[in-house]
Amino acid sequence: MHPVVKNTTSRRQLLAMTMVGGAGVVGVAKAPSAQAAPNNAHDLRLTVLGTTDLHGHVYNWDYFSDKEYDDAKHNDVGAAKCATLIYAVREERGADSCITLDAGDTIQGTPLAYYFAKITPISKTVTHPMALAMNKIGYDAACLGNHEFNYGMDILRTFQSQLHHPLLGANALDWNTGKAAFPSYTMKRVHVPGHKPVTVGIVGLVTPGVAIWDKANVADKIKFNGIVEQAKIVVPEVKRQGADVIVISCHSGADTSSSYGDALPWPENASTLLAQQVPDIDAILVGHAHVEIPQRFVTNEQTGKQVLLSEPLCFGERVTVMDLNLRKTRGQWEVVSSASTLLNSNTAPEDPAIAALLRSDHEKVRTYVNGVIGSCLADMSGARAVVEDSAAVDLINIVQSEAVKAALVGTADENTPVLSIAAPFSRTAIIPKGDVTVRDVAGLYIYDNTLLGIKFTGAQVKAYLATSATYFKQVSGAGPFTIDQLTNAVTPTAPNGTPDYNYDVMGGLDARLTYDIDVTVAPGNRIKNLAYDGKAVADTDSFVIAINNYRQSGGGGFPGVTTAPVVYNEQREIRQMIIDWVTANKVIDPSTFHTIDWQLVSGGTPIVIS
Repeated sequence: MHPVVKNTTSRRQLLAMTMVGGAGVVGVAKAPSAQAAPNNAHDLRLTVLGTTDLHGHVYNWDYFSDKEYDDAKHNDVGAAKCATLIYAVREERGADSCITLDAGDTIQGTPLAYYFAKITPISKTVTHPMALAMNKIGYDAACLGNHEFNYGMDILRTFQSQLHHPLLGANALDWNTGKAAFPSYTMKRVHVPGHKPVTVGIVGLVTPGVAIWDKANVADKIKFNGIVEQAKIVVPEVKRQGADVIVISCHSGADTSSSYGDALPWPENASTLLAQQVPDIDAILVGHAHVEIPQRFVTNEQTGKQVLLSEPLCFGERVTVMDLNLRKTRGQWEVVSSASTLLNSNTAPEDPAIAALLRSDHEKVRTYVNGVIGSCLADMSGARAVVEDSAAVDLINIVQSEAVKAALVGTADENTPVLSIAAPFSRTAIIPKGDVTVRDVAGLYIYDNTLLGIKFTGAQVKAYLATSATYFKQVSGAGPFTIDQLTNAVTPTAPNGTPDYNYDVMGGLDARLTYDIDVTVAPGNRIKNLAYDGKAVADTDSFVIAINNYRQSGGGGFPGVTTAPVVYNEQREIRQMIIDWVTANKVIDPSTFHTIDWQLVSGGTPIVIS
């Protein structure tokens, strides 16, 4: 399926097979010129190893399909594979000259993470599998991620207590006192034979969006300062404490964007700004954005110094290796050059010690995802959901809209009608009549999207649906047609055919949103008879739309979404929300939420589909 290095491969051979270049292509390692070995007694190479956004991945395993993980690019995941790569670098560089960091989002994202937060919560007697793995690997420090707060402060504090390394969050402040609620930094001393130790200051920072996304968990407890603003306070303190080198573990992407508009005065993704605006930083391990940055240099505006940034994708798919080359000048160590690259986990075997350590927890979670969480009174299939109003898609929309509706209570939009959009992601998905497992429910929603709520006018609703309807091919007459004769239309933006996931169905919560799609007319004017609660939707009507983060950020090119006001964003995974809904309700009764609200027509005549 993809290349795997056998356990007989030496760690030095392993490193030669795993380097990822600037374009993200795996090949034979070529050390950047700045990584040259020290050339005199006053030189030292310090290596910073980094992971980020592990999101509860220990094994290379997909719990929803109950088989080995794979994706279109044949990435592998998991801390157990990262461990093999980390150990290999330590062996090559020398463990005493290596520091290992993580940039956050550790305890949320897989059924394994959910299990130890909700099913068998971690406690004094139950240790989180991610804590076990990270302790075994031997991290020196990690920073908080925004998803660390998803399960509340009790779970987070318990996880923190189980780690053998500090969990840093310099800009996570006590609500009342304004003092740091987590350690702001830690000092690591690297011993050099014949010299005084090199003192490395490690600072942790988290995106301040937590204040919005997890308001329910942090309000009255933790508040957040901007990343740059807090670093301007903390970095000078670390320097005063004697740091020769300062490395930031920053759970904040590099591109300075925000997903919540102007709701906060600071950007969500501030790592580049951090490098530009705060002096004395040597390197930043970047997280949060789930992108691959092997090596990037940013010039500090005050000092002109080049600051090294690297982000190792997510889920343990990559490991960052940053080499900081130091020289002792007038009795002080300073970084004179640096470089970084990424190691690819799909070339490494899982570390057998970590795999064995967590095998019991892994099997508990496999039992959980295959366990029955409810029952369904009728089959709900995705097979025809691209051409017919489907109970399977309606279930997604009801879960999304109920969550947004509940969150709007007490706000200015409490009484604004809530609509929801969802795509028929999988034609093979089915929730069977009878017993329903976690895996059955998860099959309806195969992506790791989170839920938002945005404001739309009636005119924007119609424009959105018009864009969605470009998914259909233009036909003549009322049929009969096969599904393939109607779907996956070729467009200028989809030359290979519009994918199923770019066809959205929209439905109402408190009242029905009904409409026809006339596939005999050209795209742009296909939406007919659009009505809410039996009344024609006016251009000036106001709605809140429950929408996933992929769509809201512009995925699929739907109009109006990226600039629409955001009224809800708690960073909750939609797939897990559906699982939670079924677990809480026990019985799925399609008759309580499924109605035929849209249909394909030819003029006013329903299309016949074979």
